[in-house]
Amino acid sequence: MLPAGTIAEIADELARAERERSVVPRITARYPEATVEDSYAIQRVRVERALADGRRVVGRKIGLTSRAMQQATGITEPDYGVMLDDTVWASDATIPFDAYANVRIEVELAFVLAAPLEGPGCTLDDVLRATARVTPALEILSSRIELEGRTIVDTIADNAAYGGMVTGGRPVAPDAVDLRWVSALLYRNGTIEETGVAAGVLGHPATGVAWLAGKLHQHGARLEAGETILAGSFTRPVWVQRGDTILCDYGPLGAISCRFV
Repeated sequence: MLPAGTIAEIADELARAERERSVVPRITARYPEATVEDSYAIQRVRVERALADGRRVVGRKIGLTSRAMQQATGITEPDYGVMLDDTVWASDATIPFDAYANVRIEVELAFVLAAPLEGPGCTLDDVLRATARVTPALEILSSRIELEGRTIVDTIADNAAYGGMVTGGRPVAPDAVDLRWVSALLYRNGTIEETGVAAGVLGHPATGVAWLAGKLHQHGARLEAGETILAGSFTRPVWVQRGDTILCDYGPLGAISCRFV
C-alpha cells in the first residue's frame, strides 16, 4: 500500500484537477508500485471529503463490464465509482461542456434499488428482486488523468472516470422486459455513432450489479435502498465536443437527449 500521506496528496491533486478541468500525469507512471486497493483508497478519500462538504451519495457506477469497453480502454476487469447528488441530469438538459475533461458518452441501464444488496454471494436474481425499476441512462465520462497508457489503478483513483449521469426514457419494472435484449441507438448531431444490446454487459446488465455488491463487501460497504446503480456501458464511448447534441433511442424504453454547451 502507498503511504497514507501519498494517498491524501494524490486525492488533493485529483480534486484540484476536477475543479480546474485539467489533466494530471498517470499515477502509475509516478508510483509504479500502486495497487488497485491504493486506488480505491484514493477514491474513498475524495468521497469522504465531498460528503464533508455537504454533498450526498446517490449511487454507484460500474465500469469496464463489456467487451466493447474493455477493448476501447485496454483494461480487462470491472471497476466502480461513486455518484454524488450534484452530478445527475434529466433528459433534455443543457450541460456545461467545461464542467468535464476528456468528455465522452456511454449508453447504459440504471437500476434503482428498493432494498439493500450485500455480498458475498449476491446473484443476478437477488439484484432483480431488490430492484424497484430499471431506467435508460447515459453516463458522462470525465477523465482527470491522462488517457495514454492508463491502467485500472489510474482509472479507479479517478472515480472510474465518472463525470455525470443523464436519465430519462421510460423506466420499467425489472421483470417487465428481458433486460438482455434492451437495445439502443446513440446519435451525435443526428448521426448514429454507436449501437448496442444490454447483454453486452456480462451477459445480463444485472450481473454487473451483483459483482458490485460482492466488491463493496470487500471494502466493508453495501448497496443501499434508494441508490441508483449504473450497470455499465454496452457501447464504446463516443467523444463529445462543445455544442454537440446527443440523442439515445432505446426503442420501447423511450429516448434520452442532452446538449453540451
